[in-house]
Amino acid sequence: MRMAVLANERSWYLRDLCRAAGSEHDIHHVSFEALAAELGRGNLRVNSAQTELNSFDALLVRTMPAGSLEQVIFRMDVLAGLQSAGVLVVNPPKAIEVAVDKYLALFRLAEAGLRIPRTCICQTATEAVNAFQSLGGDVVVKPLFGSEGRGITRVTDVELAERAFRLLESLGAVIYLQEFIPHAGCDWRVLVVGGRLFGMKRQNAADWRTNVSRGAVTEPLDIDDQLAEVARRAAAAVGASLAGVDVLPDANGQLYVLEVNAVPGWKRLGQVLSVDIARIALEHVEYLFTHREQSSNRFTAR
Repeated sequence: MRMAVLANERSWYLRDLCRAAGSEHDIHHVSFEALAAELGRGNLRVNSAQTELNSFDALLVRTMPAGSLEQVIFRMDVLAGLQSAGVLVVNPPKAIEVAVDKYLALFRLAEAGLRIPRTCICQTATEAVNAFQSLGGDVVVKPLFGSEGRGITRVTDVELAERAFRLLESLGAVIYLQEFIPHAGCDWRVLVVGGRLFGMKRQNAADWRTNVSRGAVTEPLDIDDQLAEVARRAAAAVGASLAGVDVLPDANGQLYVLEVNAVPGWKRLGQVLSVDIARIALEHVEYLFTHREQSSNRFTAR
């Protein structure tokens, strides 16, 4: 396959995919910042630094850089256009849009019947203080967009909460707060790659946040039927076939889905499990491409 990878040129994941591809796949690096589109006579042509993306079999999204509202919307529109033009985009732009927006992702998870923490999203400090009280006075405040635990704060004092909420309001931010779920200091990351699941337990004795970037210790996780069902339903809820699902078991063993990442990392997971995730991801993209072609051929034959 001839595959484009949207990534930072210094990305470890780009190098890992190139290593796993060997001579079997032709991998090309492209960047979001260099995307350009040309419209005319009913055709869409997309380029990245003079590389025409329409000619690729597939495009794998491996980054979601910050940008202005105009830039982000344009980038998603370009991905949607490529998809409509026949290029396989993994994950689909709609799935990326849902997963990157914590409110929309949580809405889809709740709609799918999955257990989520009680969450309030509002725009004023007054509403946020009321929500703080209704959630028990122990909340986790998160940015609407973001990952790896950046910008996440636990607040238990009402005066500190009010000051934080007023600051967020003055910045024009949406205030997103969740009840704190008492737990044993660990959460679970399940990587969904098509029909395959890979699990890792993350524990941090020094911080209630269990992100690897914050020093969490990791170990392999056995995935039972209940966890497998939760992970698959969560990935399906956002429309991602390649997804990182964060699950928190509470003190009573109930499973809460915290979020779904549609551009999931696998560096630590692959090390912990001694599994070549990059090769499995490429096999998954190839499977999607092949079966899409087969479905298209069957439809044409009719």
